[in-house]
Amino acid sequence: MLKSKRWSIVFLLSLGGAINYMDRSAFAIAAPMFANDLQLTPGELGIIFSSFSIGYALFNFVGGYASDRFGPKMVFAVSMAFWSFFCGLIGVAVGFTSMLIIRVLFGAGEGPFASTLNKIVSNWFPRREVASAIGVATAGNPLGGALAGPIMGSLVLIIGWRMAFVAIACLGIVWLLFWIKIAKDKPEEHKTISREELALIQEGQQEQSDNNQEIEKVSMPLSFYIKQPTILATAFAFFGLNYILFFFLSWFPSYLSNSQHLSLKDMSIVSVIPWLLGSVGMAAGGFLCDYVLRKTGRPLFSRKIVLVTCLGASAIFVMCVGNVSSAAGAVSLMACGIFFLYLSATTYWAILQDTVARQNMGAVGGMVHATANIAGILGPIVTGYIIQWTGAYNAAFFIAGGIAVLGALAVAVFVKPIPMQRENVADVIRQE
Repeated sequence: MLKSKRWSIVFLLSLGGAINYMDRSAFAIAAPMFANDLQLTPGELGIIFSSFSIGYALFNFVGGYASDRFGPKMVFAVSMAFWSFFCGLIGVAVGFTSMLIIRVLFGAGEGPFASTLNKIVSNWFPRREVASAIGVATAGNPLGGALAGPIMGSLVLIIGWRMAFVAIACLGIVWLLFWIKIAKDKPEEHKTISREELALIQEGQQEQSDNNQEIEKVSMPLSFYIKQPTILATAFAFFGLNYILFFFLSWFPSYLSNSQHLSLKDMSIVSVIPWLLGSVGMAAGGFLCDYVLRKTGRPLFSRKIVLVTCLGASAIFVMCVGNVSSAAGAVSLMACGIFFLYLSATTYWAILQDTVARQNMGAVGGMVHATANIAGILGPIVTGYIIQWTGAYNAAFFIAGGIAVLGALAVAVFVKPIPMQRENVADVIRQE
């Protein structure tokens, strides 16, 4: 594994994901301090938290479409440069309006990351390794969230929250230099890849799906996919995952500070625990999916088992957090919730890998991810006003978990193989 080019690409993607989540998690860590400096109300802070997802959701689709057309290497490079610049620019915000604009543009820069990652995994990996590759590639995400607490907390205390964002942004530029030098869009473009590895990848990409139909060479219009219950149910479940995730990213540090009365230093340290468990869950989820696949021989069925079980378990833990009175209990329950949440995280992309033609992967993945990230727009705003109106977080935890339960049920009922017979392709295209 260590000598293969495809796993080297995945390792680099994992580092990029760690920087991605460190950048966005740092914002929540610093929020109690800059909210006080800029005199932001809970409602205004909720809007600023959500503003990230406005640009993010839009460029989920734009980035996915661009990766189909221009290649994932270029899209990743532009995305990293863009979001690093606006991460540093957070340090010059002077009030609600300027912070709002910067956060929207920062989100736009990060938007292409997940759908473009899915595209490059689709290009570089045989089907039987897809879930594992996505798991490893995205395991850096929660790890970056874990590192954000102690790193950002220390930087804020030493150099202030403004310069702390500038320091965090520099990491992205370093990663960008390595990406430009090492990455390629497709394995056949890599000059030093072995013939054996290239053959393994190309042969593995021709493996068949649950309904014993080869979908690899059948490219369909985007409108075909957005009408499929399988795609819609997957997007809704992904919405449930993101509702919990963005609630955790944005409001959980403030909950620890305001409701559990932890200092910035203590909050920065204990917030690491859920992220570390999430990182383990993210990496393990992909291997768990592929293990069930090897046992059952049914890709889509294996993804459903892991998604429904783990997303449902995460929802239950999150709903329970609002009913505990101690910081230790809240952190423990949330850590379990994030672990199971991330254990399911690779399955959404794996379902797309199993049901969508490789030529359409960027656009369809971008559309699903954009839909899911509407949760990042709505969730933090809803949470902010719940806190402002009630003065408590209990209802916010229950709503987050409840939405995830509905998403798990949608996958259990509606996710099935998509009919892709070749004789139907021409009819679909003519209808467009």
